[in-house]
Amino acid sequence: MKIKTSYTTTDVHVAGEAYRIMKDAPFDYYQSLQELNEQFPNIYEQEMKLLLNEPRGFAGLNGCLVVPPFKSGIDVAVVFFDHTGTVPMQYGGIVAVLTALLESGQLKAKPSAEYNIETVSGVVTARAILKDEEVKAVALKSGLCKVVKKQVPISYLDLQTEVTFVQADHLYAIFDKAELPFDMEIENLPEINQWGKKALEALGEESHAFSRIILLDHSQKSRGRIKTVTFRPDCYIVRSPGFGTLAASSTYLLENGDMFSGRQIENESIYNAKLSGELIAKNECDYSFSFSARGFITGIQTYVLDPTDPLSEGFLLQ
Repeated sequence: MKIKTSYTTTDVHVAGEAYRIMKDAPFDYYQSLQELNEQFPNIYEQEMKLLLNEPRGFAGLNGCLVVPPFKSGIDVAVVFFDHTGTVPMQYGGIVAVLTALLESGQLKAKPSAEYNIETVSGVVTARAILKDEEVKAVALKSGLCKVVKKQVPISYLDLQTEVTFVQADHLYAIFDKAELPFDMEIENLPEINQWGKKALEALGEESHAFSRIILLDHSQKSRGRIKTVTFRPDCYIVRSPGFGTLAASSTYLLENGDMFSGRQIENESIYNAKLSGELIAKNECDYSFSFSARGFITGIQTYVLDPTDPLSEGFLLQ
């Protein structure tokens, strides 16, 4: 085997969502993180395909490029990306990066336990709780979330319903599960997938450029619990209960008067992973939330590219 290129990565999952953290950046100079973010899809095209596509990756894998900070007072800078290009923010990626860097000793533990992470969306301050050199939890805050448009009627085949759009880390299209006949359990995945395809088709003509669809079951909201399934536009189900999903769903419930401020709410996925959040600020129609989650390192790998490999760019099956 000939080796043309090699990259060492750390894989971390946060509530089931997988992140591949890359630190071997090609040598180049950038004046700012924004410049790196803009040039990333072209300069890092090979790395994106090599590390995220099959046979080394899969359709749901997220990427994080860690680089030295561009600003003073910052601990680390991160560019988030997926199979199509850069992503402005991944809250789970913040948890994954801090977990990997602190547990490997690449980032020195601070007495304050607070770390500043530079992203293209701004500086994120997160608090990492360590015990016996393990990161037991990472706490962070969301950006502002707000309802963009309420109860928009849509229809497709037998799907006649309404959707509400909420801006959080993505623009979410939220559907109420109440009128649907199936429970949101893993054994009902075929029915859930079928519903997701109809919802995507129904939203095809909608002017909002949504990034995620949420199917929300809030039947247990009085107990501070919700259950969600989140779809990407390609109908792939997001594996995590989702920080953004939790923030968007909480914003939706607060605006409808279905949730009271000052209490914690827990979001559960169809495979029983859970994330919790709490409203920390409200300014007119804008909401902000705090989260806490733990990341788990699942592997440290070196990936290589053989120039004779006919699948050097990989592939995706969805």
